[in-house]
Amino acid sequence: MKKIALLLLALSISLFSSDIKTKTGEFPAKEMKKQNLEITELAAKSISKDLPTVIDKYTTLTKVINEDTTLVWTFEINTGAKSDETVRAEDHSRMKKAITKGICQSSNKFLKAGINTSYIYISAKSKAKLFRFDVTQATCIGI
Repeated sequence: MKKIALLLLALSISLFSSDIKTKTGEFPAKEMKKQNLEITELAAKSISKDLPTVIDKYTTLTKVINEDTTLVWTFEINTGAKSDETVRAEDHSRMKKAITKGICQSSNKFLKAGINTSYIYISAKSKAKLFRFDVTQATCIGI
C-alpha cells in the first residue's frame, strides 16, 4: 500500500511539474511562496482528475487538495473487522514511520522548496478520520 501510494505521488508530481514554468536563482520569499502555491494548485487539480483511484485492496485515494503550499492527500482504508479506535491505537506509529520515510525520500526536492505533504486516512466504514501525517523538510531531518 505504502509503496503504491508513494509511487503515485512521485508520478503525479513529475507529470504536472513538467508543465509549470519555474524560475531559477535566488527568490524573495514572497515570490517563492507564490510559485509554490501555483504548483500545489495545479498538482491538486491534475491529480484529482483521475480520482477515486484504487491503490490496493485496502486503500483508495479519494481526494487531493492544496492547503496553501501543502498537498493534502486523502485515502480511505478498509480496516476490516477492526474498530477505528483499534486501528488508531495499533497502526498509528507504524504507519507514521513508513509514510514519513517514504515522503521524505520521494519528495525531498519539493520539501526543500517549501512544498509540504499531508496524508489523511479515513475509515471506509465509518468515514471517521483515523490519521493525519504532516511532512515538512524539518520532519525529514535524520530520516
